[in-house]
Amino acid sequence: MTTMRRTGAVAALSAALTLSLVACGGDEEPKSGKPAASAPARAGEGGKESAEPGAAPSEPIATVKGDKGMEMSVFSARRDEGGFLTVDGQFKNTGGEGFTVPVSWNGLEESVASTGNSMAAMTLVDSKSKKRYYVLRDTDNRPLTTYAYRSFIKPGETLTFFAQFPAPPVTTTSVALQFPGFPSASIELS
Repeated sequence: MTTMRRTGAVAALSAALTLSLVACGGDEEPKSGKPAASAPARAGEGGKESAEPGAAPSEPIATVKGDKGMEMSVFSARRDEGGFLTVDGQFKNTGGEGFTVPVSWNGLEESVASTGNSMAAMTLVDSKSKKRYYVLRDTDNRPLTTYAYRSFIKPGETLTFFAQFPAPPVTTTSVALQFPGFPSASIELS
């Protein structure tokens, strides 16, 4: 348990340092001549909501339609050093009415209720190994996922998210992502 807490703290510190470095270099022109890509919303940033069309970083590896016109797209599920798996994606309100984020997205744990809105209910299922993976927590028991975002998503608006999990064994190449209000989505791991 102590090792998991240390590893979670290192991951959170690494993400904060990366974001600090990105923020400090915002005035420089990219050397490659390509526009700089924006980082996905991380824990503590309050989520990133955008009504911009085409704000998605790339083609999704999975897209599923959920309740009331909501659509969840997953853009990557990559293994990080240290034994983590980070899932990046976005929710988009494709309906004609606003969508109020349900409490079920936060998960059932009382300990994460203080973080406000979160994606703590997201899980990965590795049917090959018969295991379910839950969103990791940091040393203050905050979920390592996008949290503290607005609870209302207007029509056409998107909410970018990330969630970090323990990585399944290297032999596992795909998992099922499960999230309340959406059908299970099969995603390939990179």
